Amino acid sequence: MKIPAYRRIATDLADKIRAGEYRPGDALPAQRELSASYGVTLMTLRQALQELRDEGLIVQQAGRGTFVAPVQAAYRVDTLRSFVEDLREQGHRVTTEVVSVALDEDLRLERVRLLGDRPVIHQTSRIPAPWAAAVAGEDFRRVSLYAALADAGATIVRASERIVPGLLIEPVAGRLRRPAGEAVFVSERTTYAMDEQVVVVDRAIILGDLMEIRAERAATRLSLQWRST
Repeated sequence: MKIPAYRRIATDLADKIRAGEYRPGDALPAQRELSASYGVTLMTLRQALQELRDEGLIVQQAGRGTFVAPVQAAYRVDTLRSFVEDLREQGHRVTTEVVSVALDEDLRLERVRLLGDRPVIHQTSRIPAPWAAAVAGEDFRRVSLYAALADAGATIVRASERIVPGLLIEPVAGRLRRPAGEAVFVSERTTYAMDEQVVVVDRAIILGDLMEIRAERAATRLSLQWRST
């Protein structure tokens, strides 16, 4: 059976993307240039690009061209680990910028998470007493909050999380180097210890074009509730 020309082109371009010839964020050659190099019409080439777009390998921006899709990190909602632990397990280089640390009765910790050199998550955590004083002296650029809490004796058993769409506002937009008004995910998570004592209250602003939200479903591991708004 003869393979259609558009599919052969899509396969060839996909192979080049996966081999690193075209890297995430790179612009592909102009459509006329590509159609000429493959010896096909623009219509056939556009069918091939549609295949790649459906596979999530490319993105097309009006007036700018066609680009290899950026690598998206997955924020998993089925674990009790920190953002950093999840992202590093996926092979991403993650760094943390500590914006502010304030200790009153509670500890308020503001951080920005970066993948490579790109900020992707703005996170504000509130840690109530007695755990606040126990972890206040940690260097949160290098130490995970959850690891610090475990070292302080906190046994985390569950978390309740709500994720909704939102819009970037200042000053968070500036922290993430994005314009105000851009669409984002907003995660609000409360984490509990064995005695149902609140250990952490988190609010995270997540850039939707660089992150995806993923859940692994199993009868005994994850409960999801869907509500209309």
